[in-house]
Amino acid sequence: MGKVAKTSAPALGALQGSLAAIREIDPNLIDDWGPADRLDEFTAVNSEDDGEGFDALKSSIQDGGQQVPILVRKAKSEGRFEAIYGRRRLRACRELGIKVRANVQDIDDQTALLAKGLENAARRNLSFYEKARFAEAVLEAGHATPTVRQVLSLSASGLSHLMKVTQSVPVKVGDLIGAAPKSGRPKWTALAELFIAKKLTERAAVSVLQKCGKEVSSDDRLDVLLKEVSKRGARQGRSSSEMTPVEGVTIKTGRGSISMSAKKSGTNAKFAEWLDENLAEIIKRSYAEFTAVNRTDEN
Repeated sequence: MGKVAKTSAPALGALQGSLAAIREIDPNLIDDWGPADRLDEFTAVNSEDDGEGFDALKSSIQDGGQQVPILVRKAKSEGRFEAIYGRRRLRACRELGIKVRANVQDIDDQTALLAKGLENAARRNLSFYEKARFAEAVLEAGHATPTVRQVLSLSASGLSHLMKVTQSVPVKVGDLIGAAPKSGRPKWTALAELFIAKKLTERAAVSVLQKCGKEVSSDDRLDVLLKEVSKRGARQGRSSSEMTPVEGVTIKTGRGSISMSAKKSGTNAKFAEWLDENLAEIIKRSYAEFTAVNRTDEN
């Protein structure tokens, strides 16, 4: 009857203190379980964690041993295990070719998720976007909203802010940006609002982000994207402008329209007559080229 208490949050404290359950296991016998809680599990953009941070962890384990065990449970397949948390430590041990110290517990999915959430809370280093993606993954795995809130210690409004981002920002765009560990809710919400207002499309965002070099951090990638959209908005918001690309031809841009005039007298009178005969066809051809590269994105 004692096992029934394992599904309650208070009982999770026992997971940290059961020394008899800690074993050394071959990393190749351990599989991932549940939703990814770190963005670098499925994208390499987040250089802050996937690069120097992981290398430092690996060196620390190599020099001083693995100080903090990971949490695993037995898998349905005989002799195999599932990692509840500690995937980076598991990966480090796997790459070092050494056994991983693991706390082996017989826990159900609900308790495993709570343990994962509590471990994240203890580290306090999941970025806002990582929390959003983790919450989304937990929901997609079939768990109820109250469970997600309990796992991540969120209020109803807190979860709503996370979901607004994952529901509005295309996954491909999020992957290209990365975890952005220094960027909180305001910047991600601003990006979500741009997609909601259709001021930014997935295609346009991907185009901007792909121009960023690999040396650009994920936080800077997010800033670059927001600034680029702001620049475009500023250009579109100008009250009026006028330009003369060739003598005799004037293009006027206002807040609500664009107009062109060509003088049928003077140096370029013949060009003006040619425009009169061919302008409709030029506009049709230009429009076809425009629509070919600016189709409305599905997301």
